Formats: sequence, C-alpha cells, structure tokens
Amino acid sequence: MEKKKNKKATVIIISIFIVLILTILISYAYFTTELNGTDQVVKVGTLDLVLDETSDGITLEEAVGISDSKGMSLDGSTFELRNNGNKTVEYTIYLDDNRVEDTDTRIDDKYLKYNLNKNGEDSGPSALTSIGINPNRVLDTGTIDGGVTNKYSLKLWITDEIDGNYSGQVFSGKLRVEVSQVRPGAGDTILDNLSSGSTYDDGYDTFITGEDPNNYVWYSGKLWRAVSVNNEAKTTKLVTQWNISTVPYNASENIAFEGSYMEEWLNDTTVDGFLGNLRNPEKFIVMDAVWDATLDNTTIGSIQRPNGTTTVTDAVGLLNMYEYQSSNNGGKNGYLNNGLYWWTLTAYDMSYIQSIDNYGKQYYYSSSSMNGARPSINLKSNVKIVDGDGTIDNPYRLLWDNDTELSGTLLNTRYSGEYVKFGNDENNLYRIVSHENGTGTKIVSAESLKSSGVFITSIFGNNTVFSSTSTIGSFLNGEYLTNYVDNSYIDMVEDSTTWYLGTVGSSASYKLAKYTDETGTTTTSSITQAKVGLLRAGELMTGQFARSRNNANYWTITPNSTSNVWNVNNSGVMYPDPIIGSNGAIRPSLNLKSNVVITSGVGTKNNPFTVTLGS
Repeated sequence: MEKKKNKKATVIIISIFIVLILTILISYAYFTTELNGTDQVVKVGTLDLVLDETSDGITLEEAVGISDSKGMSLDGSTFELRNNGNKTVEYTIYLDDNRVEDTDTRIDDKYLKYNLNKNGEDSGPSALTSIGINPNRVLDTGTIDGGVTNKYSLKLWITDEIDGNYSGQVFSGKLRVEVSQVRPGAGDTILDNLSSGSTYDDGYDTFITGEDPNNYVWYSGKLWRAVSVNNEAKTTKLVTQWNISTVPYNASENIAFEGSYMEEWLNDTTVDGFLGNLRNPEKFIVMDAVWDATLDNTTIGSIQRPNGTTTVTDAVGLLNMYEYQSSNNGGKNGYLNNGLYWWTLTAYDMSYIQSIDNYGKQYYYSSSSMNGARPSINLKSNVKIVDGDGTIDNPYRLLWDNDTELSGTLLNTRYSGEYVKFGNDENNLYRIVSHENGTGTKIVSAESLKSSGVFITSIFGNNTVFSSTSTIGSFLNGEYLTNYVDNSYIDMVEDSTTWYLGTVGSSASYKLAKYTDETGTTTTSSITQAKVGLLRAGELMTGQFARSRNNANYWTITPNSTSNVWNVNNSGVMYPDPIIGSNGAIRPSLNLKSNVVITSGVGTKNNPFTVTLGS
C-alpha cells in the first residue's frame, strides 16, 4: 500500500453531458445539452432526464487508488429519469467517453470502479469494465411506467486493487439515454416469428419443435438454440448449439447432479468454468433456475414430464430427456441433434446417465465418462431481441450483447467463444478460450489444422509430457509458427505461456488438469513453458466442433496415465489414447498479448474480429 500512497496526484473529472435518443419505429429525435451545475432538463416527448442542480460532475483531487469503502463514501453525481406520460417505455442509460483535450491522456477503464444508486439501492462497488466498453457501457436499463421517476447517484473512483501508472490521466464521460417503445421479451419474439406448427405447449412450457426452426440466438460468443418459453415467467431456455467442452458427469457410479463435476464446471465462476466466462450473467440469465434431474429410464417418445423428485437450483444446467424429447415429438432428427455425443441431466439408473448420440438417439454412459457438455441457461423475461432473424447465418442478437462499434477495443475485453481471424489461408479462424493469464487472450484454432483440406495428424510424442521439444510441441513451436501463422501474427503472440500438465485419471475431476486437487486452490507443479500449446481436458472449447460431421480426433495436453493422453474423438467424446501408436489431429492454442487491438468485425463466425498489435 505504501507504493500507492507515493504516487503523483491525479485529477479525474466527469463532465456530464446528456444525449437523449427517442426511437419510435424508424424515426428518432436527437438532442444534446451541456450541464453546468444548474438544474438541467432535457425533454423528449413525455420523458425528462434531469441533472440535479447540486451536481457539477465528479472531481477527485489528489486522487490515488482507494478502497471500495472509501469510494462508496464519495459524493455522487445525481440525476433523474422522469416519465411524465401514461405509457410504459423502455430505456437504457449509457456512460460514454467524452472528448478529452489533445494534451490529456485518457485513463484506462481497468483502473476505475463505480457505484450506481438507483432509487436508494446501490449496485455495489463494481469494475467499470464490467458494464462494457465504450460506446457500450450500460449503467442501467429497464422499463419505466408512466408517472414514475427514477432517482440516481453515480460515484466513480480509482481502485487500489490494480497498480499502474495513471498519474495525470483523465476520465471524461457523458450520459446517453436511449428510449423506445416497449418490446416483447426474447421468448415471445422468437415464438411469434416461428411458422405455424413449430411449437408444443404442455401447459407449463411452450417448446420449439422441428428439424431446423429459426431459433438460433447469439449470446456471449456462442451460438445457442432457444428450446422453450415458460408460460408464466416468460423466461426462455437456451442450450448451446455445439458442445462447449468434454467433462465427466461425476465420479464412477455417482449419478447425482448436485455436487457433481458437471455442476461444478457449469457454474464455476472462475476463469476455468463456464459461468465465469459468460458476459454479465446476472443481467441476462436466471441465476436461481430450477433444474429437474429426476431419474427416468423410459424410452424416448413416451417420457413424461419429470415430477420434481430430484431438483437442483443453479444458474447453469443441462437439458433433461423430457426437454429433448419435446423438441421433436420424440424423433431423433430434431434441431437438438448436433451430430455429437452429449450429456443430458437425466439419470438412467444408479450408475448411468442418459446421453444423446451422434445420430440423435437415446444412449447412456457411465457417470465417469468424458462426454460432451452443452450448457443450458434461462434468459430473464426482460431480455429483448434487437437484431437478427433467428437463422444460423443471422441469429437473434440480444439487447446489451449486440456490440457493433468495436474498432480500437482491446481483444482482452471480449468473451469466450468469439471468433478471431488469425493465421493463414484455410487455417485462419480461431476462437477465444479465456483470459487465463489475466491480461492476454487465450485462443485456439476453430478446428484442427489442415493441409490442402486434409487434417494433419501425429503421434503425441515419446512420453506424455508436452514440451516445446516433444513431437507435437516441436511442430507447434517450429513449423506451425513458420508456415501457418507468419510474422504479421507471430508478433502478437506471447513469447512464453505456462501450460498446465496435471494428470486426470479416469473418474476424476477436470480441475486436476490444472490444480493439485479438486478444490482448485493451488496450481500443479507439472507445467511447461512454450509459445504454442494445446488445450487441456475440461477446458473451455475442448471438445467443441464447428460442424457435426467429418471431424478428426485431436489431442489435448492432458495425460491420463504414464502412457496415455486424453484425445477428443470425432463425436466429441474424450478417450485416453496411447502416445505412440495413435495419431491425433492438432488444435494449436496460444496467448495473444494484452495490447492486441480489434480493427474490425463483431466476433461471429461470419464476421470474426480482425486484429493488430497496438502501441
């Protein structure tokens, strides 16, 4: 802490500007005003945005990093949103960058925290980066009824949690409010746009049915399918279109979802798990959803709605067999058949879990098997669709997750699953895995390497320990960099990355690939340093394929024993394969530097990010 006290004084000024945009159908009105400390009112129709006369903006003199408790004690800048009409409208309040003087340097968002008090309730100390990147920082959003006034107070401070050189730097911002007519929730929009006969209502949920309905949704870097809409709560259940990883369900002969490896991975809020890599999950998804994991060994086509004998409350779960059956009236060729093996939530008996095979048929696996994971979530009823038509090439886009102006944004602010153009020719599409090293961006090739359309395969090596000189490691850190990446991209790659080589035996937790035990508190000492490596068992994007047929088995970096390494087969199931005698394809993984900047694209498969090395 002493080091922070000795830093030079910093002045941060928030110059509050208000921009109101009223959108009704295709017309809009646009107004701006500068607020100088007197009572200021901007009117658009019946809606007023008011900056209180006591607020001159926020100025922090002698500002150094402070604790959250001190930040919360600061004076805030107060403003109100008033609906003087009698109709409910939707609104979103953004905090945008305001222009700073040419002689000033803008402070990086990572150094800032904020608290927004709305009608007496604090949001709590939060990183400014958690609400998006300019011009997509969302302070608040929702609906406001006629005759209602929302009262706000915004506090902003430099955090003492991150050390850095921000002396003399400036933040200047403006508030922007977008107001529109009330739109239906995502579920109602999806259902309304389906063709006749594409739904099934069981009295509780309305299921989307058919072989390929227009129910694709893009959220947080992943393509999802909308499965059902709850008739009462109006929440929308989604499942990922593709397997996101390959994870054991639980220890051998343990069929419980609660406390399982699968439940932990799905709801792990760290960089290692699924939930921890979703975009603002509290804003988008029901965090206390109820998942029915009741045992059922009934044949598909005659499965009854589960009776709630075994339920678990979680943010993320899996589909159960009844939900799978309801997607196509018990048929095997419905839209949920993605041509891969994947777990459901339903136990078959006291040792086996029901799964779906690569032909869409009912199957069952030992709970300790390494099968594909397709996470499922429930979108909140207030989440809206703002773009797209639900097709695979133009999936629905959600409010607060439809960033379009990303040029100049650091890649390390983006989300797991988003696509990045990287490398040459037929091997130039990659996906973000995570931000495991904190500042950079871990990526992996979207599919295994090819040469003239044919997958490249190799033995793993002479032993199970990956290194830059082992068989695959030597290829990745030599020929791959020379022939598949070239210098324009190599400069963006970290020179050395730590690759975790923990052994994951059969019927063991995915955490052992990185940690000494299942608590995940201490990283394993089995590591290697290399520029390029492979994904480990249970890591995000391990077991993920971009298509459902003609895949290639590929190696992970994780040993299963002293003679076998985990290998993902072409249906998304992971098996231990001998290091010599078995060939596997190769999906290179690497860490991009913290100053890699997006130059274009929105991160989808059809419009991936293009990147360059920033200053």
